Amino acid sequence: MLTTRTHEKREMTTSTSKETDSGVISQIERDGFATLPDVFDPVEVDAITTELTQALVIGRPGVLEQAGRIYAARNILQLWPKVADVWRRPPLPEILREVLGPDFGLVRVLFFDKPPEQSWSLPWHKDLTIAVRNNRLPSRQFEHPTTKSGVPHVEASQAVLEGMLTARIHLDDVTEENGPMKVIPGSHLTGKVSSIDESKCRTVLAQRGDVLLIRPLVEHNSVPSRSGSLQHRRILHLEFANSPDLPDGYEWHDYVPGCTPPNS
Repeated sequence: MLTTRTHEKREMTTSTSKETDSGVISQIERDGFATLPDVFDPVEVDAITTELTQALVIGRPGVLEQAGRIYAARNILQLWPKVADVWRRPPLPEILREVLGPDFGLVRVLFFDKPPEQSWSLPWHKDLTIAVRNNRLPSRQFEHPTTKSGVPHVEASQAVLEGMLTARIHLDDVTEENGPMKVIPGSHLTGKVSSIDESKCRTVLAQRGDVLLIRPLVEHNSVPSRSGSLQHRRILHLEFANSPDLPDGYEWHDYVPGCTPPNS
């Protein structure tokens, strides 16, 4: 039986957690993004990094490298199947369910790094493409079919993109030195239309183990690491959608139900 003091402590912890989650959800609605600190502890981050590094072998489909250094990878669900469950760490599942609804699921996983002396950058953009099984079906909801690392992709409609949320697990500290991402708060509210106001630009810094939740329609860019930096900037990028169904007969290339417990 719980003592009164223990019961009160648990109630206070639960209440504080709910207040924190509510603040995160409000920030996502307003700004289009929010950072969850310390979701993964250092031991967990080390384990994820080690297993992911072992899975990402140069020459495997979807692994992108330059001069012998891996800077990105697609098809992580196939390269490292464990990623389908590695994200199930409180409070992530609860917040994803609250934002996206009970039918949410994981639909794509990418990996990014900025290795020392092999940095890169991206201009301002919104994430508009999704991975599907067949991108050649007639539709007014989807356009611009492409193939990336053997997987069909398509530009999705605003309605589909508004029902998505990305979780970026930081495997390294993100500093001004190693090429942070910059965002325009509230830019998701203009839909697919670009809304670049650099006076509102915010730099996203983080500690390893933090998770950035961000809507795909938030305008963002990625700056290069500073010259001479020896820091990596490894990110595990997981995209979630609010439904297993897509319009016009389209299907997600992958869909891992969010509310299914691991090893079920």
